[in-house]
Amino acid sequence: MAASLKSSLNGLSGSSGETVAEGARRATGEAVSPEAARLDPEVVAIARRRKFSESEKRLLLAEAERCKQAGTLGAFLRREGIYSSMISTWRKKVGGADRAALAPKKRGPRPDGSARQIQELERANARLRHKLERAELIIDAQKKLCVALDLPTADDRSGDA
Repeated sequence: MAASLKSSLNGLSGSSGETVAEGARRATGEAVSPEAARLDPEVVAIARRRKFSESEKRLLLAEAERCKQAGTLGAFLRREGIYSSMISTWRKKVGGADRAALAPKKRGPRPDGSARQIQELERANARLRHKLERAELIIDAQKKLCVALDLPTADDRSGDA
C-alpha cells in the first residue's frame, strides 16, 4: 500500500517530463494543458445582473399566466432563468401601476411648491407682526406705569450714564 501511495505521489509531482502549472492537474492525477485549464466551462468570467425592460416583464408575466398545467410554470421559469419571486414582485408592481392609472385624477392646477412656501412665510410674517404689536403695547403700558409711579425708566437710566 505504501508503494502504491509513493507511485501515485510521484505521478502527481510532474515526473513525466512535461512541466505542468500548479493547479492545472485534475483530481485523477493526469496533467491538463494550460489552454484547457483556462477554458474551464464551469468558471464564469464575469457575472452580470440581468435587467428586464418593462415590455419584457409584461411579456414574461403574460406567458407565466398561460402556464396553467402542473409543472409548466416551473419549466417556464427554468427556461427563462427567472425566479418565482420575480414574477410575484412584477405582478404587484403592475397591479399597483394599474390602480394608480385608474384612480380618479385631481382636478385643477397642480400646486406649486414655491407658492406654498411663500404662503407659509407670509403667514409666519403676519403672526410675528401681531406678536410685535402686542409686545410694543406691553412696553408702552410699562413705561406709563413707571411714569405714574415715579419709577426710573430705561430712558432715564441711559441718560444718566
